[in-house]
Amino acid sequence: MANQHEKLRLYSYWRSSAAYRVRIALNLKGLPHEIVPVHLLDGGGQQHALEYRAIQPQALVPALMHGHRILRQSMAIIEYIDETWPEPPLLPATARDRVRARALAQAIACDIHPLNNLRVMKYFENEWNVPPPEREEWVRHWIREGFHAVENMLSEHLSTGTFCDGELPGLADCCLIPQVFNARRFAVALDAYPTIRRIHDSCMKLPAFDAARPERQPDAPTPA
Repeated sequence: MANQHEKLRLYSYWRSSAAYRVRIALNLKGLPHEIVPVHLLDGGGQQHALEYRAIQPQALVPALMHGHRILRQSMAIIEYIDETWPEPPLLPATARDRVRARALAQAIACDIHPLNNLRVMKYFENEWNVPPPEREEWVRHWIREGFHAVENMLSEHLSTGTFCDGELPGLADCCLIPQVFNARRFAVALDAYPTIRRIHDSCMKLPAFDAARPERQPDAPTPA
């Protein structure tokens, strides 16, 4: 059984969507944790170092150390956090509402994010010599496609409240906010997604989300 009092150490990259999700979840639970930066670009990427691959064989962030346990994959990590520290809950109380929250989260984490993460972009650049404008349009296309679906899932459902599910932020919000950051990074217009924008603005008023911002991380570059 997990010891709730063991140290938490999050291997993170300031701009990683997956690490951002876990930072939000840890903050929502009020869990003290150490951030261990893994720079995904320096020296070809610190995630490829043998010592990090011993922690995360996929060479991805995040990884979470809880005592001597190594936890991988952001969605699995967030559910582990929620089960180990049940309050406040990150998933709704009923099975029907939990499946909706997971579907929203996975629509982002499984269907939008993997198509525009760093290793896909590096493959386009290094193996196929795809120019930056085409790579960036690829990213924008899949964010727009995904956000159209997520906007419909949110705007047409009675369970949507101040947050993705009701009046407490949870798993789906942990996934949505980093993807909005990515959308803005790649200059995706958000006018067509009023519910997404409203929920994003509500989340960012909370300290747990504000503290997880990429620009607030210890490895974020210092503004010029």
